[in-house]
Formats: sequence, structure tokens, C-alpha cells
Amino acid sequence: MQRQIFKPLILCSMLAGTSLLSGCGDAEATNNTDKQAEVIAIPVEVAPLSRGDISSNYATTAILEAKEEAFVVARASGIIHEIMVEEGDYVEKNQVLARLETERYELNLKRAEANLLGIEKELKKVRDMYQRKLASDDAFDKLTAAYDGAKAELELARLDLSETTIRAPIAGFIAERNAKVGNLTESFQRERMFHIVQQKQLYGVVHLPEKELPRVHVQQQAKLNVTALGDNGVNAYVERISPVIDANTGTFKVTLRVPNEDNHLKAGMFAQVRLNYDTHQNATLLPRQAVLNIDDKVNVFVVKDGVAEKIQIKTGYQEGNMVEVLSGLTGDEQVVITGHHNLKDKAPVEIVNG
Repeated sequence: MQRQIFKPLILCSMLAGTSLLSGCGDAEATNNTDKQAEVIAIPVEVAPLSRGDISSNYATTAILEAKEEAFVVARASGIIHEIMVEEGDYVEKNQVLARLETERYELNLKRAEANLLGIEKELKKVRDMYQRKLASDDAFDKLTAAYDGAKAELELARLDLSETTIRAPIAGFIAERNAKVGNLTESFQRERMFHIVQQKQLYGVVHLPEKELPRVHVQQQAKLNVTALGDNGVNAYVERISPVIDANTGTFKVTLRVPNEDNHLKAGMFAQVRLNYDTHQNATLLPRQAVLNIDDKVNVFVVKDGVAEKIQIKTGYQEGNMVEVLSGLTGDEQVVITGHHNLKDKAPVEIVNG
């Protein structure tokens, strides 16, 4: 009797377990279907390729220097009587800058003229006597030497007087004026009265690594970005190349010529220098941020029909924010520039920058 009761119970339990297992299987199938149906597009930003010129450059810095400059000091001693120029003025060569008091030098000149006149009269008398054999050779020679000495003293007096007028040795701008009216100046003193700079043409000195020596030549073009002018580009040219390598630094000196006819540039300005080695014209260019370097390979992601495709490319010159494409792209693609670092090949994407 007990066996008859257990059989229905066991049968019911088996049917219930089968029903539970069947229900779990249906739930798993539904979840897998939902996951397959959910396709999430990754948001990215893209940019088109362009065509233009791109160059190979070496970047460094330089301080602009004046091609010509002069530190003016007085050759004569005296009180400064008058100053004709101020800082910022442009002066021509030999233009008067200042004058010293001349009274002492004028008196010295008059004394030298009187001394020469007296010796000249005496020499004329002795010469007549010497020609008639009435004066000795020794007396005549001494008087002739005195006459030559007096002439030299007169020339020196004239030179001293002329040097009381301070003139510009070169044409240029007055960069500094230290002279003041009433001050005493000594001849050839260390303190300069004026500092003159010629800025129609400036120089920029750079030091390049020795490995760059074969790539640099005279008249090679360089581009200067000057911070004081809002990073505006200025053309410069290689003027001189030092033939010697500095053993301590492993560099060689290159002097750049910087035309400055409009005087916008000033000596002492800081400039960022890009020395141009070569230029490729009408090259295919893409933004630098689109490039991915993976396992020594250069790749980009290109968006086609809402899908990101990874393409290996070969690059050339890099300048600023642009990279030259040598192969791998036709030039009509749109490359991913943002959101591509974790992107996978053939992944669906959504362009968010239009």
C-alpha cells in the first residue's frame, strides 16, 4: 500500500523539476537574444584629410643680436656741454651726438699756432744764413726738427679740438644714453656715453648637434617665431656655418641672417627657430592626433558607413600638428581624432562632431 502512494509522489516531483529546468532555459535564451540585439555605437570625432606643403625641420631657440653695434666713448676729456640725441633716435654715420666744452682746446690750438709761427720765422732766417755758409749744420738741423715738432703739435691740437665733438661711428638707433650735460668725461673711459645698434639686419646664433652638419648649408631657409610679435613667422637664412665641432657639447655654431627692414624686430628678442631641411609640396596631410603607434606600426581609424576600420599607413614629414601620409590612404577619408585609443577594428561608431 505504501509503494502505491510513493509512486504518484515521485512522478509529480519529476514533472515539477522538468518544468523548472524548462523555465530556466527559456530565460537564458531570452537574455542572449537581448545582448545580441543591443549594439552600442562608440562616440568619436573625425577630421578630413587635406593637401598642402610640409617640411622637415630642426627646432631650437635663439636670441636675436644686432649685426652692427658700437659703444661710444669720448676721446677727449672735459665737461659735457650739449647732447643732441635721445634713446630711440635713429642717427646716421658721423652725425653729432654731443659736444664737450672747447675753451681749453681752443687755447691749446692758438698756442700751437703761435709756437709754429715763431719757429717758422726763425727757420727762415737760419736757412738764408745756412745757404750762405754762415750757420752750422747742427744749428740748422735742430731748428728744422723743432719746426717739424711744432707742426705735429699743431695737428694734435686741432685733433683734440675736433674730438670734443662726439660723432656716431655707425648708423643705427640710440639704444642707450648714459651721458648727461654737466658731467665730466675722461678720455677713453670705460663708461660708454652712447650705445648704438644697427637693426636693419639681425643675427640669430644657434648651436646644432654634429649629426646635423651634413644637412645644413649656406642660404638655407629658417623660420623664426618671435614671442614678442605674437609668434608671427619671420624668414631667416643661414649666413655662416662654423667648421669646428665643440668637443664639450658636440655642437657646431650656425649664424642666421634675419632681414629687418621694417625694424619690427629688436636685438635681444627671444625666437623659436625651425631650420628647414626639405619641403614636400601638395602632400597628403592628416592631423597628428589621429595617428596611433602600436607595435612599431603606424595606424589610423577611418570611418566608413558608421564603422571604424583600422588601416596601417606609412608617414613622412611631421610639422606642427600635421603628418604627411605616404601610403595607405587615398586622401578622401575621414579619420578618427578623438575616442580612438580604445577603439577596435570594425567597431560601430557615432560621429559627434558632425
